[in-house]
Amino acid sequence: MKYIDEYRDPQLARNLLAAIHRVTTRPWTIMEICGGQTHSIIRNGIDQLLPDAIELVHGPGCPVCVTPLESIERALAIAAEKEVIFTSFGDMLRVPGSSRDLFMVRSEGGDVRIVFSPLDALQIARDNPQKEVVFFAVGFETTAPANAMAVWQAAREGVENFSVLVSQVMVPPAMRAILSSPGNRVQGFLAAGHVCAVMGYEEYEPVAQEFHVPIVPTGFEPVDLLAGILATVEQLEVGRAEVVNRYARVVSREGNRAATEIIRNVFEVIDRQWRGIGMIPASGFGLRDAYARFDAEKKFNVSHICASESPLCMSGRVLQGALKPDGCPAFAKECTPEHPLGATMVSSEGACAAYYNYHRNFTP
Repeated sequence: MKYIDEYRDPQLARNLLAAIHRVTTRPWTIMEICGGQTHSIIRNGIDQLLPDAIELVHGPGCPVCVTPLESIERALAIAAEKEVIFTSFGDMLRVPGSSRDLFMVRSEGGDVRIVFSPLDALQIARDNPQKEVVFFAVGFETTAPANAMAVWQAAREGVENFSVLVSQVMVPPAMRAILSSPGNRVQGFLAAGHVCAVMGYEEYEPVAQEFHVPIVPTGFEPVDLLAGILATVEQLEVGRAEVVNRYARVVSREGNRAATEIIRNVFEVIDRQWRGIGMIPASGFGLRDAYARFDAEKKFNVSHICASESPLCMSGRVLQGALKPDGCPAFAKECTPEHPLGATMVSSEGACAAYYNYHRNFTP
């Protein structure tokens, strides 16, 4: 199938690997931002085929993983309300709060439903005017356009029983936070192709220039990732630090103008808490005042709810590329997919889940 098989072509992959081995003369540390890229790298053993001098570290680009614990607790509180239909993408239902998850709330009688789009949640609100319908609006810039569109449409139609619990975050501020960290080792980035498809890559150019790091938007298939790694190493070896697009079939410099316009219309940039990382200034989206009546956090008065992470969970260091999942003492012991300490073990894009599912450096 075009755009699938050709980007898994073994000969193309071997050619790219040979080129990477040929150009690499020094140690380099490269971070793939996206959790989907992490899973592809571990599943295909890409990190094990690279020169020993190249280390891939895993970044905070899993939206489920970086959703702060207090947001999970607020979601749990809202979902337990009798007159609420709480809707979410399926990958949020297993994310642990302090003592339970959304599946447990559903087993206790809460009306918790999986939807495939926030517009599905809006339709549930239309169909159930006697109920309050809440959508858990989680994600990076990739999900922001659809979440914004659902709010915009609700306002346009006057669907007042619909609201969103917002936990939207952005990639560039996270990059800046990682690069500004005293212990940072990251020398180059593979940028998430789907985020760049929405936002473009113009906003990465100041980051590359300020911190002198190459940033390469790329895709998720083995050939995509190897091409991205090669483009990053080629720059590192000669001291260049530019944004080089290696996902041109999907990504343009300006991105999707219609998508960014609806984001700007409905959301404003705010400070956001990141699970395991902490507060990153100007790193997320919140509803503008014109749409404040659709803010579930305010509607249900749950802003005061706070929570503390398990002291055993080291997912914050994993999300910052400071620790590999198998370096956490609790990995595959106290923390498993059946009994997770953090979201990185249960998310389909979590680095800990990738290491566990593909038996990286441990025997189940």
